[in-house]
Amino acid sequence: MQPRLRAGILGGGFMAEVHARAIRAAGSEVVLIASSSPDSSARAAARLGIHGIAPNARALIESDAVDVIHVCTPNAFHSEQAGLALLAGKPVVCEKPLATRVSDAEDLVSRARISVTPTAVPFIYRYYPAVREIRSRISHGSAGEMHLLHGSYLQDWLALPTTTNWRVDEKVGGSSRAFADIGVHWCDLMEFVTGHRITRLVSALSRSHPERGSTEDAASILFETDRGASGTLIASQITHGRKNRLHFSFDGELESYRWNQEHPGKFTASNQSSESTIYSGSAELSALSSQRLAHLPAGHPKGYQDAFNAFTADAYASFQDQNVDGLPTFVDGLRAAIITDAVLTSAQSGRWVDVVGPTDGTTAVTNNSLSVLDAALTQ
Repeated sequence: MQPRLRAGILGGGFMAEVHARAIRAAGSEVVLIASSSPDSSARAAARLGIHGIAPNARALIESDAVDVIHVCTPNAFHSEQAGLALLAGKPVVCEKPLATRVSDAEDLVSRARISVTPTAVPFIYRYYPAVREIRSRISHGSAGEMHLLHGSYLQDWLALPTTTNWRVDEKVGGSSRAFADIGVHWCDLMEFVTGHRITRLVSALSRSHPERGSTEDAASILFETDRGASGTLIASQITHGRKNRLHFSFDGELESYRWNQEHPGKFTASNQSSESTIYSGSAELSALSSQRLAHLPAGHPKGYQDAFNAFTADAYASFQDQNVDGLPTFVDGLRAAIITDAVLTSAQSGRWVDVVGPTDGTTAVTNNSLSVLDAALTQ
């Protein structure tokens, strides 16, 4: 049997709670936590059932009692804390965005590659059985060529002007909010499921409540891919009635697939002759990758925490030198940072922006970004 890994969590909010549950579900234990202050750490430790409290992030990272670092702090601290974990040679799970600047994300990918330290970023929507089933069908040619890739990620928790959060502060949350927080999840899922990669885009950002801060409440994106498809995305945190609605429709020449994260236990496959709603119980799924994640019969869907648990189990398996399929790592975190930078650049200029390949001064990707990605992908 593999030894049980001991985790330390940085941060004490909602995501720390999700991580703690997932770590325990993976058969490991949470031994230390450090939040923004001693009082905050004590409250989080009591709420999450963690017995050890570290005085600060560095002490937790350097503790001999901790094998794996989980970075669940506000965005501005991610790159520094993930970097310290890499310096300590410890596997690290870092919440997205991996960094609020592309250069910092590049640095983390380079350091992880050079130190051969395993990493993970929780793009957990990859871990629904329905998502893996759609990915398998597309990769095996059931849809033919993909033509139109469209959808949305809609939330309402910041719909009222009186609602606030540290994410609205650019100094803490970064230059992008709605897109960097939820839009990148949709883009990661689209690229993972279809195999297409966004090559150029044009974007528009909107602030419904400018008095609340300088970051966007919603983002609208039009994009093209390396395989000739076009697509659209709307990401919003001000859409009343939508709690966490990540939806996509991936339309191919032979078949289209639709899925909604608020109803994760089913997806729809449509072609010229029929439309079938397929429930993601193991009996209805054909791909081994989706069957591996489907532990319950149809009508008993896996939810967000289940997907997060599956991601964490794969991350911890990879930390112990096991091969896993589809685990998002710091390379994927860098990819998200690059796309976010392109979205911000396009919104500011009002022009199409290339997402890959150095072209001209409007590109959001540097030569270094490409070399880092290429090197990481060949490892």
